[in-house]
Amino acid sequence: MTRFMRKKTLFASLFCALLLAQISHAGPSGADIYKEVTAATSIYEDEKLQAYIEKLGNEIIAQSEMAGEKFTFTLLDSPDLNAFATRDNYIYVNRGLLNYVSNEAELVSVLAHEVGHITRKHVNGQEGQATGAQILSTIAAVLSGSNEVYEAGMAYANSIIRGHGRRNELEADEAGAEYMAKLGYAPSEMLSMLSMMKDYESLQKARAKSKGASKQTYHGIFSTHPRNDSRLRTVVTKAKAFKADVSRDNGAAVYRELTDGLIWGENFLAKEKKPERFSDMRLRIRLDFPKDWVQDQNGSNYLVRGTATDGNSVLTVQGIPRTAQSPEEYLYNYLNVSQLTDSRAITPARLKGYTGILPGKYKGPDHRIAVVYYKLNAYLFSGEVKEQSQFTETDKLFIDAINTFRPISSREIAGQKPQTIHYVKATSRTTFAGLAKALNLTTTDIDDLRIINGYYPSGEPEAGEWIKIFKR
Repeated sequence: MTRFMRKKTLFASLFCALLLAQISHAGPSGADIYKEVTAATSIYEDEKLQAYIEKLGNEIIAQSEMAGEKFTFTLLDSPDLNAFATRDNYIYVNRGLLNYVSNEAELVSVLAHEVGHITRKHVNGQEGQATGAQILSTIAAVLSGSNEVYEAGMAYANSIIRGHGRRNELEADEAGAEYMAKLGYAPSEMLSMLSMMKDYESLQKARAKSKGASKQTYHGIFSTHPRNDSRLRTVVTKAKAFKADVSRDNGAAVYRELTDGLIWGENFLAKEKKPERFSDMRLRIRLDFPKDWVQDQNGSNYLVRGTATDGNSVLTVQGIPRTAQSPEEYLYNYLNVSQLTDSRAITPARLKGYTGILPGKYKGPDHRIAVVYYKLNAYLFSGEVKEQSQFTETDKLFIDAINTFRPISSREIAGQKPQTIHYVKATSRTTFAGLAKALNLTTTDIDDLRIINGYYPSGEPEAGEWIKIFKR
């Protein structure tokens, strides 16, 4: 079973109503949130898929009330079934969501829905009540594997849904269906996507119940299946009035071509070896120094040191034994670091850490200090510059480098590859039981296979039908 199967996703409230709508005018900017999101979850490196999402997104925007305005679409390397919008026209799509989408029209329905949240002013409207700290902590909940953070984030997201979220979701559905119709897609494809998500929710509830846990519900408004919900049927019917000059098919062939080979579940595979990457297979850690910096691993009192080509900036990493104290306490109490400014907790790769600026002594330049815990070690980072005037800009490079710190998994070291999605054409003999035997899949895997192919909880593929499988 992959980590994706085990991980609690915030899909329930988050597929649209999540972070999005309740950011107050005093909250962080869309760019601030972008930095927070991409620091915690990397961007999925697939130029064709990214360009495809941007193309579809821009076509939707051209049919909206905000035609001509700039939107930023980002494909995140997360296995979770999720998409969300934030202020300043930022829209995020998780790689995991693409595993469940069956064709281009369904993907358009997701993107159009998120665009609808923005055009309908749900993202930064007067109804927003969350502070900047609340919204960033909610983002942390989306991206965290911590049960405590998950529960806190879910409670907050559900409070949103109980307020403006129910109305906002239907408004975004209505706007999205309208944009789809204007582009020539059948608005009913939105029902197909929502139906798959409802089936996914049912599966997650069943799994949670078997473990004695509860599971939050998707979308927050449908007590019945989406295809049977009168409100959604009304939305789809109204959208049909917006007819395009040319009708489009569902784009299944194009979607198959672009998503064949897409990572399924957790992407533990190391990306290509970058010149700026430092890796230690014994300690099972890696990090990326700024581009073109020179690395030195020959020091007796440090693990690695990166130096800018002009010699004016240095980032040193030490590995020393940790204690039971928190990273903050470790810095102040164990290492006796002087009081830091701009100090805060950090979570590179969801590890525990703490960072801040150590003011320079005797009119010397400031230092960036950070500590990150991994297993029995505390990794201490120290960023230095020769001149104080260089510190502010160089400090951004220090922070970026520290945030790339990652453990190297056993599977990565062993050279294993994550599972990927592939398409095969069913024959008259194709059954899910047969696929399970051929691909060595578990019962849990088969349920997932049924979901992504639209056959949950029962049914078999039809001869000649393209179906998805996942395999190594």
